[in-house]
Amino acid sequence: MGRFLLRRALTSLLVALGIVFFVTLILDLIPGDPVLIILGQNATAEQVAALRHELGLDRPLVVRYVDYIGRALTGDLGRSIMTKRSVAAEVADAWPNTLLLASAAITIAVAFGIGLGAISALRPNGWLDFGVRILALLGLSMPIFWIGLVFIYIFGFYLRLLPIGGSGTPQHLVLPAVTLALPSVALVARMTRSSLLEVLGEDYVRTARAKGLAEPVVLFGHALKNALIPVVTVIGLQFGQLLGGAILTETVFAWPGLGRLVVLAIFARDYPLLQGIVLIFALSYVAVNLLVDLAYAWLDPRITYA
Repeated sequence: MGRFLLRRALTSLLVALGIVFFVTLILDLIPGDPVLIILGQNATAEQVAALRHELGLDRPLVVRYVDYIGRALTGDLGRSIMTKRSVAAEVADAWPNTLLLASAAITIAVAFGIGLGAISALRPNGWLDFGVRILALLGLSMPIFWIGLVFIYIFGFYLRLLPIGGSGTPQHLVLPAVTLALPSVALVARMTRSSLLEVLGEDYVRTARAKGLAEPVVLFGHALKNALIPVVTVIGLQFGQLLGGAILTETVFAWPGLGRLVVLAIFARDYPLLQGIVLIFALSYVAVNLLVDLAYAWLDPRITYA
């Protein structure tokens, strides 16, 4: 286990370094000059040159990348061009909100996705199974921003049951969490159904049924745990994507998280802030995948890490 964790830590470090370099390269290729955005079009050449030197934009790409990595290892992610605050402070303010939103969404996805998938697998090809598959298809097909706008109209304007934006109370979390969770609910439900149907055809399940065990006991006591290994993989990947993919949801509902901050940083061409947020997203995704790998051993003791 120790060797496995060490290998994964080294791999995670290489992934994070590669992502930061890729983001640095993309930002360098995007048209537009952040210096002119800050100073305005009427700035003199001397002012532009001075600020470009202060921000380090007059140095080669590789030099800027190596310098950024060296400072990041000490916790210095730079200073935001947009707010003049340290990037670490900006991330620290917004990260808990994104983590709360993603955690609420994945909780909804796990509870409803596994439940609907199990119900569908127990009565395959019946009307209930057909209904669950239709709902899953709809959940995967509808864009998140469209779902969010529909929820805002129904629950915010028409029924006036829930706030349509901002944060501060549990009610503010409901609409963005459900909106973000729906595609994941659909994906988890479909994966649970297919995996459980495969497990329910195994010999040990037929033996349990032949012994006269009730169907819920067969399902939850014998089949479900073994069927969860591919489902856990999907859940882990979905959680990582929710952490880094909540941009549309946070923008639609004005949720003050990292996703909304990414949009503001892109429009302001705030290189340091954007690099810092992407680095946090990358490390979060890698950490979630490590936890998924460790969960395999709990679900199936036959899995070992050499």
